[in-house]
Amino acid sequence: MHDLRYIRENPETFDAALRSRGAVSSSSADILALDEARRAAQTRMQEIQSRRNAASKEVGQRKAKGENADDLIAEVQALKDGLAQAEQEESDLAEKLDALLASLPNLPMADVPVGGGEDDNVEVRRIGEPRAFDFDAKEHFDLGEGLGLMDFETAATMSGARFVILKGALARLERALASFMLDTHTTQNGYTETIPPFLVRDNAMFGTGQLPKFAEDLFHTDDGFWLIPTAEVPLTNTAAEKIWDEAQLPMRLTAWTPCFRSEAGAAGKDTRGMIRQHQFSKVEMVSITHPDHSEAELERMTGCAEGILKALGLPFRTMILCTGDMGFGARKTFDIEVWLPGQGRYREISSCSNCGDFQARRMKARFRTAGEKGTRFVHTLNGSGLAVGRTLIAVLENYQNADGSVTVPEALRGYMGGLERIEAVARG
Repeated sequence: MHDLRYIRENPETFDAALRSRGAVSSSSADILALDEARRAAQTRMQEIQSRRNAASKEVGQRKAKGENADDLIAEVQALKDGLAQAEQEESDLAEKLDALLASLPNLPMADVPVGGGEDDNVEVRRIGEPRAFDFDAKEHFDLGEGLGLMDFETAATMSGARFVILKGALARLERALASFMLDTHTTQNGYTETIPPFLVRDNAMFGTGQLPKFAEDLFHTDDGFWLIPTAEVPLTNTAAEKIWDEAQLPMRLTAWTPCFRSEAGAAGKDTRGMIRQHQFSKVEMVSITHPDHSEAELERMTGCAEGILKALGLPFRTMILCTGDMGFGARKTFDIEVWLPGQGRYREISSCSNCGDFQARRMKARFRTAGEKGTRFVHTLNGSGLAVGRTLIAVLENYQNADGSVTVPEALRGYMGGLERIEAVARG
């Protein structure tokens, strides 16, 4: 949601920011017209109520004097009907205004590069050198199926496309990765491990910006629940409808959860393998911060995500997304892309975003500074730390051997019972 006062004072700046994001269907003029009409309705309500109170008082005065007050009684009734009409008009206008504001994306920060899509993203840094193979590197699905530990066919018989069954050492590798990430974020990076609900109501999805715009990308149950597309939703909503003390900020939370996405806009994309699935797991990081500190927090969060890749010895690059490629609720985003030798390119493995007060306004999440009157909205940030399935893919492809086996990164061997190499299972 957006600050109406800011729009009133900076209409041209607001419009330019929306245009940079490709949002051209609405403008400040539409918003301010509704805002003016709503405030006019509020003024009429106040005027009617004031006259109604005065007329009611006059009725009492006339009756006390034994005078006829039928004309005033009729006026009071007419004013009552007029007030109800004005209240309904104000309510309708407020609903339209809220719906319009809720449909518009966040405004980008000044240092975000302007662009129309991923080709306009800007590389910030590149860490690690891709390994030089003396054999043809395979993609993860060929490796997993060759090991006999990745089964797409059986998963499809029960669930359809974009699902997989991991078995044996690969199932343990996914668990090891998640445990390693959680342990790193909690013991080194200052995050509090959390187990949140995986099913949420409309208000939680609205608060983080998934609803109403992206309903088709989500899974919905018959009894009113939404399956979370990421732990960002429940973790961020822990701050909803609350007023925190400034001393409690920042709050840093992390969770390993299943995530569910319909991939409605991904027809034909990454149809083979685990890159883009309906169900996947992710370790999420969320920060609730003071507005003055959110920019530094974004750098910190991105560094935490990068640290996982460094510890695993996986080459990666960090990109700042342009205005046209950022997520709906973000005002600035760093994407981290890991090198996948099987594909011969970098692929996203983490996205870390500063949402400013955009989500906080939707959730009514505020804080209070000691000794000061009033409250302010917190800033919210979220980031993958990391997408566990995609990290598993990166490990398989970067640590593959010519015979189809996969070397276990040293950082994970303690989580794998000392296993140093994943080899094909015996086939009966």
